[in-house]
Amino acid sequence: MAKVSLKVNGKTQVVDTDPETPLLYVLRDDLKLNGPKFGCGLAQCGSCTVIMDGNAIRSCVTPVKAASNHPVTTLEGLGSTKKLHPIQKAFIDEQALQCGYCINGMIMTAKALLDKNPKPTDSQIKEALAGNLCRCGTHTRILRAVKRASGQTV
Repeated sequence: MAKVSLKVNGKTQVVDTDPETPLLYVLRDDLKLNGPKFGCGLAQCGSCTVIMDGNAIRSCVTPVKAASNHPVTTLEGLGSTKKLHPIQKAFIDEQALQCGYCINGMIMTAKALLDKNPKPTDSQIKEALAGNLCRCGTHTRILRAVKRASGQTV
């Protein structure tokens, strides 16, 4: 066990854990953040996606020590029920979710994309989200939500 300092959603937190513990486990179990989900545990589905250093990463395969001294943002760090982030609002407005399991990864990946490319094309959005698995079939709504959040006509 070791003390690991993390900066999550703008707050510095210190956890006592094995440095090899997946970041996802620390976020959910120690910090009680429920946005990132455990899906496959193999970085294949995207449910565990968080943003670290401006990049969408898979927290299920990222050791917590790799996040030390790097800003990490989870879904909870984007907005709140009282003040939604524009990407969250767009997903709600477009009704771009059903079961909700993949939506954390979709939103966090879309946020990282829009931070780097504020007006992505449809193909750029599809390429960015290709690694996020969704079995509910809301793909066209997700695409519209990302376009709406970017201020483009849907």
